[in-house]
Amino acid sequence: MAASLAVFVAVASPARADQPQRVTITGEVIDSWCYLSEIMWATGSAHHQCAIWCARGGVLVGILGEDEQVYIVLRVEEDTDVIGNHGIMRIQTNEVVVEGDLYERDGIKYLAIDTIIDDHGIVNYSHEEFDVQPFGE
Repeated sequence: MAASLAVFVAVASPARADQPQRVTITGEVIDSWCYLSEIMWATGSAHHQCAIWCARGGVLVGILGEDEQVYIVLRVEEDTDVIGNHGIMRIQTNEVVVEGDLYERDGIKYLAIDTIIDDHGIVNYSHEEFDVQPFGE
């Protein structure tokens, strides 16, 4: 009985996140909902205003890395409140270089940013092709 209980507990327990890995990521700050759901064109200047609204409304912010991976942002520097955070809204759709701790669990990548090394501003000028979302085509 004790052996079967131990097996059940081992199988039923959720997988633990690995120890964090120190990383430097370069990529575009994105609105994770619109990007992952493909509800509209969700990157660059075409999506800038919507990305700000989503961040303000509590949608998790991510970074679309140069490696095409999405990293969900848990914290930016000393500010642990990522919901409606003015610092995060300030860098929406910007290309940034960040350093921090990468956690992975169940295939999802989470990033605790310690330092914004560089902020290149908006470099993906997509509004001319896709208009400004959510008001465009």
